[in-house]
Amino acid sequence: MVRRVLGLLAMVLVATHAAAQTPQPLRPGDVLALTLPGEAAFARPFPVDRDGRIELPEAGLVEVAGLAPAVALERLRTTLTQYFRDTARLRLDIRERRLLVTVEGFVKTPGAVDLPAGASVQSALSAAGGLAPGAQLDRMQVRRGGQIIAFDYKAYLDSGDPQRLPRLQTMDVVFVPASPLIGNVQIELDARALQATGDAGEGGQAIKVFGEVRQPGSFAHRPGMTVVDAIMRAGGVTQFASVEQVRIIGAAGQPQLFNLKDHLDLGAARPAIVLTPGATVFVPRETDGIRAGAQIVYVMGEVFKPGPFETKDPLAFVDVLANAGGPTRYADSRQIRVLRQDGSVEVVDMAELTGSGGRGPIIRPGDAILVPEKADQTEPSWLKVEPGRAVYVMGAMQRPGRYEWSNEMSILDLLAQAGGPTPRSDLGAIRVTPMGGAPVVFDLGAYAREGGGRLALPLVRAGTTVFVPELPDDPRDNKSQWVRQPADRSIYVMGAVHAPGRYAFDPALSFLDILAAADGPTPDADLRQIKITHRDPARGQGPANRVSTTDLSRFFSTGDERLLPRVLPGDVIFLPNRTNAEWLDRSKEQTVRVLGAIARPGRYRFDDTMTLLDLLAEAGGPTPNALADRIVVVNLSCCRDQARSFDLLGFARTGDFASLPVVRAGDTVYIPDQSQSGWNQAMATVRDIVSILSIFALVGKI
Repeated sequence: MVRRVLGLLAMVLVATHAAAQTPQPLRPGDVLALTLPGEAAFARPFPVDRDGRIELPEAGLVEVAGLAPAVALERLRTTLTQYFRDTARLRLDIRERRLLVTVEGFVKTPGAVDLPAGASVQSALSAAGGLAPGAQLDRMQVRRGGQIIAFDYKAYLDSGDPQRLPRLQTMDVVFVPASPLIGNVQIELDARALQATGDAGEGGQAIKVFGEVRQPGSFAHRPGMTVVDAIMRAGGVTQFASVEQVRIIGAAGQPQLFNLKDHLDLGAARPAIVLTPGATVFVPRETDGIRAGAQIVYVMGEVFKPGPFETKDPLAFVDVLANAGGPTRYADSRQIRVLRQDGSVEVVDMAELTGSGGRGPIIRPGDAILVPEKADQTEPSWLKVEPGRAVYVMGAMQRPGRYEWSNEMSILDLLAQAGGPTPRSDLGAIRVTPMGGAPVVFDLGAYAREGGGRLALPLVRAGTTVFVPELPDDPRDNKSQWVRQPADRSIYVMGAVHAPGRYAFDPALSFLDILAAADGPTPDADLRQIKITHRDPARGQGPANRVSTTDLSRFFSTGDERLLPRVLPGDVIFLPNRTNAEWLDRSKEQTVRVLGAIARPGRYRFDDTMTLLDLLAEAGGPTPNALADRIVVVNLSCCRDQARSFDLLGFARTGDFASLPVVRAGDTVYIPDQSQSGWNQAMATVRDIVSILSIFALVGKI
């Protein structure tokens, strides 16, 4: 019998040892090492992805999860045989076992995490950024396939016992639920405010405490929890609590009354009630009888101690308000109302009252003081600001809207309250329109540049409308927007510029500023003949308009800014093109004609600083068949019918500038070609005679 038992024990030990020696199958998260001598492509780790595959060189993805290492090695050898030689020497080793876990729910960065083997749930939560405010700790889950493993993470944090946490396996999903205190709208949670509303995790087991306690909410039930424990968990009672009438409703619905005052006075003689899971605790408010009468002054609204105050004698307004604790930080101290017994209403401005050192109107028994709540400017409702105290800000502002107004404010205060102008606002044409009055145009840009006192600012009162216009879009982008720009603040740029159009213009800008705004002249622009029409927009077309010509190229040569014209809003700038069609706009006394065998015959502008060589170069030079030694210059500008010849070839050999004929505007330069020489004309006659003799000889033979 002993031998049989020993034999069975030996078999069990052998089976256990064999099972321990049997390698575990591969799983997602394992990091494999593949070795194939002579192949550098395998000198890297091969992780098993979430789909159980590894990516081999050349062969691509191969599934290995669930296979024993030996079986997986054979599969890899079979796959790699098509791409590599001597795959029989391929080796497979498990370099590292890791856990691929997914963390979902109320964590800061949910998603997949990669953990070392043996990592705990706490490691997974830490890798996901930690718990988010509002996470429920006692109902966490580990989902493994179709199995759900629930665990109490709070119990682990309280005890530190690792046995309270499930062991993680690769491909597990850790789910963190949200607390029932969180609503169905996604918002940024304040952990302190959330904690103040309670810490209950399960609605059916939670203890609800509300009424006159400092932090009402739902709280987790603990064994042996009493009503005193629940009230302390809610922050204790307020000064208005009726501690003799605390009401408790158990989970079964039986109501009970608990006298907290007797319990505190008698101790063990009046023990506290033990709460059952799901109980409700209500602390009512202690109510006094309504106090009214001819000797009562009422203080209501945003004061620290509102209520009725008994008095026999008339008191100053400041004394009554101080007795009520004074206004709170939410009070609109500029619109305090005194309601008299006779039905009249008197408005008191505390800022003005304290500035003057007065004590305010006399308050008599029967009067009431109402301290209203300050209007929240960020609140979308506009009903809190009366029409008689509002101003209207519209147009290109950061926060246009309806704002409360006080007479000691200025338009700068109003614009600052509205967030300031937008980048596209037209600061030079802000319109301030008082109710029932004419609009006033205010140039905020000039005020910012030049300064000025308060008298330079337009007068704003309650009911005023402030409109900040918006500058139009680029005329190349949206032609319809130009109507939003007033004509008295526009300047017109036309002709050979890259962006012609209608531009907003400030008198402080210069001629070069507006050309730069139009992206500058085009390469074909005639910078010597820029035309500026100086208009008078107030009177329209008429004797006040004039046209001037500007030579911008001369400015670029000299840098003399006195050559630049002064432009004003309403003026028109025109840049002509340098084309041959412009000769129609030039008189004959301003040009020189170049005719004959020249590359570009035509009319050219000429001045006294130029020579015949400049003119020939401008016209492209003589053609190959030109008689360059017989150029004729006809001087019609000073000496009628006088002509001189010029030998360009001879000048090229000698360089004698004294031989250059004088050319003036209005002259004509003619370059003959070879067909007009005497030899060519004689040879043309000989060719004609030979042709006639040949014809006669042919007729004679016939």
